[in-house]
Amino acid sequence: MSNECEFTGRIALVTGAYQGIGKALVEQLLARGAIVVAADIATAASQLQEVTANHFQIHLDVTNKNLVQTVVEEIEIQLGAIEYVASVAGILHMGTLLEQSDAQWLDTFAVNCHGPFYLCQAVANKMRIRKRGAIVAVSSNAASTPRVNMGSYCASKAALSAMIKTLALEVAPFNIRCNLVAPGSTDTQMQQQLWRDENGAEQTIQGDLTQFKLGIPLGRIASATDIANSILFLLSDQARHITMANLLVDGGATLGH
Repeated sequence: MSNECEFTGRIALVTGAYQGIGKALVEQLLARGAIVVAADIATAASQLQEVTANHFQIHLDVTNKNLVQTVVEEIEIQLGAIEYVASVAGILHMGTLLEQSDAQWLDTFAVNCHGPFYLCQAVANKMRIRKRGAIVAVSSNAASTPRVNMGSYCASKAALSAMIKTLALEVAPFNIRCNLVAPGSTDTQMQQQLWRDENGAEQTIQGDLTQFKLGIPLGRIASATDIANSILFLLSDQARHITMANLLVDGGATLGH
């Protein structure tokens, strides 16, 4: 794991920080001495609010470009330079592409692709002036592997992955790294909505050929901390020569693809 001292006193912005992977990442960063801004649409604070030492929260709807820019400016003015960004916020609307509504399709792309674009653009423009920074976006193994009833999610995560890799190419001359973490089945609220009953986790591990899902070779569902650890690594100096990477963290569910 990364050198804990490197995060001390440095500012990290995490979206989707209210629960699941985002919350776990906030905890990991705080434990390593970072100054963390936990941003989420579920947070009521309209301005930076200190929860505990070095832990701030703020309301953020990532689909609102003006609000994203305002929040980034407020952090930079009140706390200082943003060194790390983790774009974790995401949504899933289940349903076939033949039946999914326009609203669900557009909402999925607004949160999973447009929001990260607004966030990365706002922060990367600050980072390039300072010639340093690290960005990690949470994609999905579904970005490269089709999933039944998840068409808009798959498409939005594929678009996110292409955007982050292109951004990484553009900002590499400014010493800014951009990478992706692609989780598979993870024990979060989003995953749990896919389970029909109390056997959902075991069925996911075993797979379902009627849904063209092979199961998980490692035999377990990832925890939110498992994914947060991967994000932390890519943000850290241990990954200082890694950019444009897509780190698959799915226990082998997509056989490395």
